[in-house]
Amino acid sequence: MGSIKLPIWVRSVLLVGVVILAAGAGLFAYRYFTRPVTLSLAVGSIDGEAAKAMSALASRLVSTNAPVRLKVIDSGTALEAADAFSSGKVDLAVVRSDVGDLSQAQAILVVTYAVVLIVAPPGSSIDSIDKLKGHIVGVVGGAANSKIVEVLTKEYDLARAKVAFKNVAPADARQAIQSKAVSALIVVMPLTEKYLSQVRALFPAGPKAAPVLIEIESAEAIAGVERAYESFDVPKGTLRVSPPAPDDDVTTLRATFYLVANKKLGTDLMTSFTQTILSARRDLLGEQPIFAQITGPSTDQDAFLPLHPGAAAYYNGTQQSFMDEYGNWIYLTPMVLGGAATLLAAAWKFLGLGSQKSEGPLDSLYALGRRIRKVATEAELSAIEEEIDDILRAERARSADGDENAVDAATLNVAAHRLEGLIHDRRAVLAKRPVVASAA
Repeated sequence: MGSIKLPIWVRSVLLVGVVILAAGAGLFAYRYFTRPVTLSLAVGSIDGEAAKAMSALASRLVSTNAPVRLKVIDSGTALEAADAFSSGKVDLAVVRSDVGDLSQAQAILVVTYAVVLIVAPPGSSIDSIDKLKGHIVGVVGGAANSKIVEVLTKEYDLARAKVAFKNVAPADARQAIQSKAVSALIVVMPLTEKYLSQVRALFPAGPKAAPVLIEIESAEAIAGVERAYESFDVPKGTLRVSPPAPDDDVTTLRATFYLVANKKLGTDLMTSFTQTILSARRDLLGEQPIFAQITGPSTDQDAFLPLHPGAAAYYNGTQQSFMDEYGNWIYLTPMVLGGAATLLAAAWKFLGLGSQKSEGPLDSLYALGRRIRKVATEAELSAIEEEIDDILRAERARSADGDENAVDAATLNVAAHRLEGLIHDRRAVLAKRPVVASAA
């Protein structure tokens, strides 16, 4: 049974349906592979400012249609943010170098530095760590600063000196000082005007009422053992400009706030993320001054936190070149275009376009050859001979009328001669067949 040829309108509908399905699949694939990647970020601080800053950054990434987005999770404190990260609950975290388990962390950038300030009230006789002997020291921030307490206690043997430490909530710090429940405070904070003003507000105001900033003389030695810290000099006049307080640089310790990523996150993703964050940072400096402290982390091999390979590619300028990034597309595009051309040709053929060309005289003559081989009677051969005569007569008439598309006489004669030979051979075959007598 011969195949059924569908009407052209049916073929057109089918082809349009296939094109729509292909276009839809292509659009879905494009949207899937170019969709923004959302990463979860844990952050925490006792005053909530860290979460606000990161939320502003996340909003900026949305408004600029950045390829990487942030889902900010306020964990409450730096310790809880580190715990959320180490337990695998988030992709990223803002962590302090001396808080929590950072074994799975790789640095993306330095957000800010947390400086250790040991502050005594104005007029206090406590101007060195040795003079803390027998006193109670308030620790603002509690558990997040337990490492600082441990390090100082070990370095200065404060347990033997009977120095006691008491956790103090930020809201209770002023009252603790005024009531003399504590003789000094340990505060760990970025040196920004906002936080410095909060420290000043803990003590009485006045031209002569400058708090006493206690030096950590062994800061460099501590930093040599405890790599989470580094020695740092608090500049003269940090707490008050005139008269300056302190009246000279004061050596202390500082820890680093890192934005870290899990080492399992892809290199290309983190390269894009690093570039995106640093671009957004410039736009947010006006509303979030703490972003001015954002810098790249150390790229040294022995850095406290290893650099994520994606961030390292950005800082070292080793991102993929144009050919590295788009070489595959350049190679594959001709193949894709070739495949598309093949599909178009198949669609053209499926619709039957270009195949409606009228049959010429030579085509008609060649078609008669197939019929001649199959005829069973002399009458059929005679009918074919008449068809051949009609075709030859019609084509000669076109030629006589000057039709440029008419087939020349020589070509027609060759075709006709071949058909005559086929007719002759078929007659010979028919003559050899036995004659079946009809019933009386």
